[in-house]
Amino acid sequence: MIVPGSSAQTLAAALAAETGRSLATPTYERFPDGEGLASVPEFAGDAAVVVASTDSDEAWVELLQLQDAVREAGATDVTTVVPYMGYARQDQAFKHGQPVSARAMARAVSTGTDRVVLVNPHEPNVADYYDAPTTVVDAAGVLAAPLPDLDDPLFLAPDEGATDIAETVRDAHGAGETDFFEKHRDRDTGEVEISPSDAPVADRDVVVVDDIVATGSTMSEAVEVLVERGAARVLAACVHPMLASNAVTKLRRAGVERVVGTDTLERACSAVSVAPVLAEEL
Repeated sequence: MIVPGSSAQTLAAALAAETGRSLATPTYERFPDGEGLASVPEFAGDAAVVVASTDSDEAWVELLQLQDAVREAGATDVTTVVPYMGYARQDQAFKHGQPVSARAMARAVSTGTDRVVLVNPHEPNVADYYDAPTTVVDAAGVLAAPLPDLDDPLFLAPDEGATDIAETVRDAHGAGETDFFEKHRDRDTGEVEISPSDAPVADRDVVVVDDIVATGSTMSEAVEVLVERGAARVLAACVHPMLASNAVTKLRRAGVERVVGTDTLERACSAVSVAPVLAEEL
């Protein structure tokens, strides 16, 4: 059965439909003292696929409870799908005495599962922190489907390290160039200038592509540069549309015509599902 966490219900339902597996109906309760209780009263069978995006500390606890609950209900084989892995950006101790939070979370999840499937984690190396066999799925290609018709498109990554994501979306779209933003710091003023490294943007449709948009600050700065340089249209595409606080407002004010994301995080801009990609892996 497919067992959804409360933050991945739409994706879990799509995955159940894609795979032909039945969909469990967990309950998510909270006691007066604040403790949560995630249960699977309608679970049946010996195999469970727990689908849970961990976009909050509560979601992490809920995931651990669902893993334990399906074992209690008789599951002998548990696969844990983490469409969005929180703490993936804390993949190392940046200061003395700090935890490697991604490792701590991965180890906790590993105790209750036989296998883990991740979708485009911000730092791919976090897969190595899991003690259970772990597969990383690249779902960036699905972002091409909801894009409108594009005129001489340019797919831009926020930095050179994310160029592969931009290339994946470009290849799925079928046409266009790719480039990335470079940061230049003025030695005298200390100000940082962001600019596309090579490709011209004037009179072109530009899609800024990233794995995650959290606060939108970095991407909005990049978009302002594109608008100043005469881009015809600017769209934003990301696998994980975290879009915390006023991120959407910042992007729209900067000049983004539309934000497109997947359902690894269920937001208003979640225009396409990663379920088909996950189904191939399952």
